[in-house]
Amino acid sequence: MNLTPAEIAASVVERARRLGATAAEVLLRESVEFSASVRLGEVETVKEAASRGLGLRVLLDGRQASVSTSDLSPTALDELAETALALARATSVDDTAGIPDPSDLATETPDLDLYDAAILALSSDEKIRLALTAEEAARAYDARVVNFEGGGVDSGAGHTVLVNSLGFVGEYRSASLSLATVPVARDADGRLQRDYWYDTRRKVAALESPTSIGRRAAERAIRKLGARRVPTQRCPVVFAPEVAASLVGHIFGAVSGDAIFRKASFLVGKLGETIASPLVTVIDDGRLPQGLGSRPFDGEGVPTRQTVVIRAGTLESYLHNTYTARKLGERTTGNASRGLTGAPTVGANNMYLVAGPHPPEAILASVKNGFYVTELIGFGVNGVTGDYSRGAAGQWIQDGELAFPVEEVTIAGNLLTMLKQIEMVGNDLDFRGRMAAPTLKIGELMISGD
Repeated sequence: MNLTPAEIAASVVERARRLGATAAEVLLRESVEFSASVRLGEVETVKEAASRGLGLRVLLDGRQASVSTSDLSPTALDELAETALALARATSVDDTAGIPDPSDLATETPDLDLYDAAILALSSDEKIRLALTAEEAARAYDARVVNFEGGGVDSGAGHTVLVNSLGFVGEYRSASLSLATVPVARDADGRLQRDYWYDTRRKVAALESPTSIGRRAAERAIRKLGARRVPTQRCPVVFAPEVAASLVGHIFGAVSGDAIFRKASFLVGKLGETIASPLVTVIDDGRLPQGLGSRPFDGEGVPTRQTVVIRAGTLESYLHNTYTARKLGERTTGNASRGLTGAPTVGANNMYLVAGPHPPEAILASVKNGFYVTELIGFGVNGVTGDYSRGAAGQWIQDGELAFPVEEVTIAGNLLTMLKQIEMVGNDLDFRGRMAAPTLKIGELMISGD
């Protein structure tokens, strides 16, 4: 008899319970993935794979263990459950560990429009043509585009099933398509600059056209030609959306329940306090239709939701899975993330800084003398203190207009100060990943250059 994925998962939970598990949880994932890289009109690599894996997490009186397998035969699943219980008996007790409370589990699975059969219907040749078209458009944009550092297309479709010993059974399908190109431009003196552009969507029809992606990438590479350093100074800094999203990532790291209960965040103990400009509202939303981080329930079966993390500058919520919420005496926010093995961690869903009223052109026009950042380099951010120092490149702003390209400088400050000094928020919010932000103007940062 052929069992459905949900029935297979439920059978493994039952196996674990028969062997003495206090609680058990099974995650089963099936996926089909495709990727191809192209360069100078030629296909460099093509990868296509289908996979199926099952992960079992068991609890035994405060002890827990997890194991996984790709062999779903009855004999292999019996051995999996036995192994999990044996490992659990060898671990130490953690009274906080466990699956969610029954009242926290999802009771419905809303359709968030995460799946597009058209992605699977695209042939390999059609996907490769998307990547080649983007590269051709970049090359045709300007004769100074002379090479490519890469680019390509990626697609994936998956089926996720989660079952636990409290009777929760949930499943959903998802898919995504991504396209990118990375042109290299050369100026008259032979100096080279590279840049990129990309898009990732849940629907084929929503993806930015390959021609547009290629032209945008080429434009970004060309405008970096002739880049130079600027004198060390303090000045306004404008973050383009693609780098402003990294600030949201730093906020996530600081409000993650993992960091909070370990006291490894500069936002420990600051709930209810003003930590940012009143122009700043940050939301984590697992229910955005077609969102790249959307899912009807999290990695523990808790319904995802919209959580306002920062409201008009005030820190309103941390983000939790069941474990971190119990550690801090709070409730899970539906942010559990997990792989086939290991305990759940805290993950972002779709986390974004809410758009403001200003067109990006108006934000640039407001700057007399400052730095428009389009690229950040390195990882010089201290999550405990909030100290921030990263290499940067972009364009210098003079009298409200982009004047010349800038490279090899460092921007430095502290994240709390930076968030409080956000003076303008753009209206150009666009989701190309789980983290997103519009154009942002920060009143003053230290620029270290010549």
